[in-house]
Amino acid sequence: MWRRNSVAEHPLSEIKANLFKGLAHPARIRVLELLDEGGEVSVADLIAGTGLEASNLSQHLGVLRRYELVESDRQGAQVRYRLASPLVAELLRVSRELLAEMLQTTRQRLEATLQEPAGADERPAR
Repeated sequence: MWRRNSVAEHPLSEIKANLFKGLAHPARIRVLELLDEGGEVSVADLIAGTGLEASNLSQHLGVLRRYELVESDRQGAQVRYRLASPLVAELLRVSRELLAEMLQTTRQRLEATLQEPAGADERPAR
């Protein structure tokens, strides 16, 4: 059956989902944060900043390159990485703000729950 709002009609949704797949690992987020903080960063500094093995870091950098989130330049024997766009840094900032807002909302709900009198959520017996 044909659906009016199918994914095929919204290829941008699929592209966005793929972008988020590229971000979907804590190590890749950490790499992006390090690049946001440091501008151009060497592989050696990324290894030190992430604590990853070189081969594991290389795999994550490959994913980030494939999704066009980072760019690299070779300077002699050294490879340096940078964010592909200032919008990547903006995406990181917005995600931090969203998470902070979600945490605040959760904290407020928890505080409200803790302030309710005991048994307030129980129904009276019939």
